[in-house]
Amino acid sequence: MSNLKELRFYTTPSHDCSYLDERQATTLFLDPEVTVDHALYSQLSNFGFRRSGKHLYRPHCGDCNACIPIRIRADRATPTKSQKRILKRNAHLSCQRHPARYDESHYQLYQRYINSRHGDGDMAPPTPSQYESFLTSSWEFCHLYEFHDGDTLVAVSVTDQLEDGLSAIYTFFDPDLAKSSLGSYCILKQLELCRQLNMPYLYLGYWIKQCKKMSYKGKYRPLELLLDNQWMELR
Repeated sequence: MSNLKELRFYTTPSHDCSYLDERQATTLFLDPEVTVDHALYSQLSNFGFRRSGKHLYRPHCGDCNACIPIRIRADRATPTKSQKRILKRNAHLSCQRHPARYDESHYQLYQRYINSRHGDGDMAPPTPSQYESFLTSSWEFCHLYEFHDGDTLVAVSVTDQLEDGLSAIYTFFDPDLAKSSLGSYCILKQLELCRQLNMPYLYLGYWIKQCKKMSYKGKYRPLELLLDNQWMELR
């Protein structure tokens, strides 16, 4: 296991927060020259770091602690009645795993998703280079899970494998299928994958109580929050 004190980290200049209006944010990045192996990635994920492309980062905003790292106890999670309905509604979908490489069909779906769901956000307008720098990776523990309805690609989950679980990096799906609840379905399937791999956790990134777009993350139980560098179960 790496000694974190020997690693180099850099902070970005202060910038507008992507989630909370009238807030400024600062991000802490691992030195991009550091070789990231499976053990280091897993260790940093346990300390609240996330992946964006080939970079590992976490919020570092001084007196603001709104971004809370969260993970689901996959080994103890049981779907609610509404989640069971989502699983049943999408039971006909097939799932395949691929390396986290650029694929034109993935990008086309991503483009439609961003333009439809997040057209006013900082990821719009999407471009192939932005997509690559955000979601693809040459690390062998980074994967893309494709979900098909017959021959039609309907969703893609970018999912990284850690030593103690899976990290749900990002999911995009066909915006015309809103009634299928594909975002929730992909989280439920990733929980199933954790159990198949005998891994206890599904890391969900950051939860911000004041941000409505992140409210869906609070619907899963048991949920653990990283507070003062300690994982604590939400009661």
